[in-house]
Amino acid sequence: MVFDPFTIIMLAVLAVLIFFMFRNSRKRQQETRDLQSKVVPGAKVMTNFGVFGTILAIDEDDNQVELESSPGTVLTVHRQTIARVIDAVEAPVAGSTPVIEGEPEFGERVDETPRDDAPDTKKSDD
Repeated sequence: MVFDPFTIIMLAVLAVLIFFMFRNSRKRQQETRDLQSKVVPGAKVMTNFGVFGTILAIDEDDNQVELESSPGTVLTVHRQTIARVIDAVEAPVAGSTPVIEGEPEFGERVDETPRDDAPDTKKSDD
């Protein structure tokens, strides 16, 4: 049985695709395990539908989480709707790029508009 170069290339591409599929699957499983280990009572979390809150209790049998979104408001959601655990905001690390004072952030509007003292005149070839 003789394989032409095109067949060998196609088999190699197929092997690479299968490798990356298994790699991504394992990566997702590891991220899910890490997230589930962080989901404990007292953790601040965000759900898939954008609600932020603090976990009060977890019911392992029914896969339910009691989530306090605001003082006195307790929601019961499925455990898999917890999208991520919100960590405390870290202070900037020394040696990181500092924010330059006076420079606008990307997309920030500046109130001062540059003025051109010269009047707008068009030069014509007439």
